[in-house]
Amino acid sequence: MATFKIEGGQPLQGVLEPQGAKNEALQVICATLLTDQEVVIRNIPEIRDVLKLIDLLRGLGVDIERQRKGEYRFRAAKVNIDYLKTNDFALQAAGLRGSIMVIGPLLARFGVGYIPQPGGDKIGRRRLDTHFIGFQNLGAEFTFDAEAHCYHIAARRLRGSYMLLDEASVTGTANIIMAAVLAEGTTTIYNAACEPYLQQLCAMLVSMGARISGIGSNLLTIEGVTSLAGCSHTILPDMIEVGSFIGLAAMTASEITIRKVGIEHLGIIPASFRRLGIEVIQQGDDLYIPAREHYEIESYIDGSIMTIADAPWPGLTPDLLSVFLVVATQAQGSVLIHQKMFESRLFFVDKLIDMGAQIILCDPHRATVIGLDRKHPLRATKMTSPDIRAGIALLIAALSANGTSTIDNIDQIDRGYENIDLRLNQLGARISRL
Repeated sequence: MATFKIEGGQPLQGVLEPQGAKNEALQVICATLLTDQEVVIRNIPEIRDVLKLIDLLRGLGVDIERQRKGEYRFRAAKVNIDYLKTNDFALQAAGLRGSIMVIGPLLARFGVGYIPQPGGDKIGRRRLDTHFIGFQNLGAEFTFDAEAHCYHIAARRLRGSYMLLDEASVTGTANIIMAAVLAEGTTTIYNAACEPYLQQLCAMLVSMGARISGIGSNLLTIEGVTSLAGCSHTILPDMIEVGSFIGLAAMTASEITIRKVGIEHLGIIPASFRRLGIEVIQQGDDLYIPAREHYEIESYIDGSIMTIADAPWPGLTPDLLSVFLVVATQAQGSVLIHQKMFESRLFFVDKLIDMGAQIILCDPHRATVIGLDRKHPLRATKMTSPDIRAGIALLIAALSANGTSTIDNIDQIDRGYENIDLRLNQLGARISRL
């Protein structure tokens, strides 16, 4: 298991370009199972989770060619459904939460799907009910093998229906959409997630011949078709990486330009950082963060403490709250971080407290951060990354701290950030991979 050794306190300067969006990549790669024709996807981030999914599709019999860095050709002409019942598939799928999204395409095209309980970040309960209730609404039969911890879904023919999702689940919405595009009749999905990843998935499916209206809203209408063709698709820049880089620049008082961010797809992310007092300057499709020693958290009009909370799109993505929390530790002022979706995602704050941060963990979902305004810089320490987003937050904290820190279990960071140590070292960071 690898470790990062970080010599903190180094100002950074230069240009960063975000990788392709991980969450979009997992969805559109699964969508290649919906057709027997060739699909080319560009700007794929070559990170652990995405490469694991590509290997899983290879095991299913999908012909995959890496044409150049970040560009892959997929052709699912000869899918081996029996592979779903093998130990190899069980091991691959159990270690990757994104594997759940192969079920919708397989159910739509072949009428059957198996999946073990998927893995992923340990950030609290991440139920799958929305996925399987949606499939049942389309006419599929669902069973769960409690002894084998395996889900089984099957249908001779899927039929469109109206459904009101119990939660605006991103992966659940994606899975149901991929099943519905080949269902007979019309499917209406209300309370659908509408993140840019899903808009991109829908746009890709439409280019393949699907009929989807309401894209970008929480009400989708899908008219089923009998088959889909191939296509070419380019993945958006990763807005989570963009937000991480904004936080990195602020925390280390560094001058950083983030190029080709896909500004129209960032939603309220830049504005939310500005609420913490961080100067984020738009220059075309680039963001420029000047080096500043101090940034002051806003308060509400009535003087009450600012709250930064996650919400379904177009609200703030929960994947960035760990970064916001770390950045607030060196701001002037106080803020309440409210993580509504996952009850274990804030449990990494004990590591920041060990570094000298002033944080009160109110309950599993809320933490109050009292900014130190750099009067007391964070101290170096030894840490372990519990999940992808906490891992990048701890890396940002270590880069700003006085002294040398270590972060164990950096495989978690590698799951979401491609060559992050090499990219930051080019800007002046001192990160060694042990």
